[in-house]
Amino acid sequence: MDRMLYIAMSGAKQTMRSQAVNAHNLANANTAGFRADMEAFSGKALSGSGWPTRTYTSDRSTGIDFTPGAVVSTGRELDVAIEDYGFIAVQTPDGGEAYTRAGDLRIASGGVVTTGAGYPVKGNNGIIALPPAEKIELGADGTFTMLPLGQSSAALAVVDRIKLVNPPLEDLVKGKDGLLRLRDNSAAPPDANVRLVSGHLESSNVNSVDSMIKMISLSRQFEMQIKMMKTTEDNDKASAALLRLQG
Repeated sequence: MDRMLYIAMSGAKQTMRSQAVNAHNLANANTAGFRADMEAFSGKALSGSGWPTRTYTSDRSTGIDFTPGAVVSTGRELDVAIEDYGFIAVQTPDGGEAYTRAGDLRIASGGVVTTGAGYPVKGNNGIIALPPAEKIELGADGTFTMLPLGQSSAALAVVDRIKLVNPPLEDLVKGKDGLLRLRDNSAAPPDANVRLVSGHLESSNVNSVDSMIKMISLSRQFEMQIKMMKTTEDNDKASAALLRLQG
């Protein structure tokens, strides 16, 4: 009987964790460039004296879903989507380098180019900072071209270029901040083949309908496991009552 209780308890615990991952994905269904987390259950046997007949459930992360999200037109000059594969390099608060597909760029205080989440975008020589300009254009290769204040159109000048990278996907891990990093925390080399599409944004790759269906399915699994624990308790009480009658 304790085996039944142990399996049900272990399953309920992991179902709750799976529900948390699914809820996190669903919460980011409208986050530009978001990549969903994936997880799965697996059964593992306990080792040790008297334990080989016991099996517990364990959830395990299977990585990140790198399926591209839908690219939608926004018409905003500083919105960029990445064609096919590749990432925009940003600087993290600790000075490190991380990567994102979120192309909702902004110009913050001091002309610093940031993502919509506020992470400074890296260029050829560190963080990109643009001086005041009449006009700013962003090329498909990530090059910022600007027209200085009070100058004629002939004074167009290249200011900097966004660092675009395309490291092997299997080398990337996601941090709690939602940014991607190389497993060894090193910096990926620039890749000139990564191209941007200006005036567009890539949406999250989370399918809201699928996530809602999964949430309902996990809720039913959790309820079933709780019922199994209650059934175990009822069986235990019935067995104890039977033993008292025999005594």
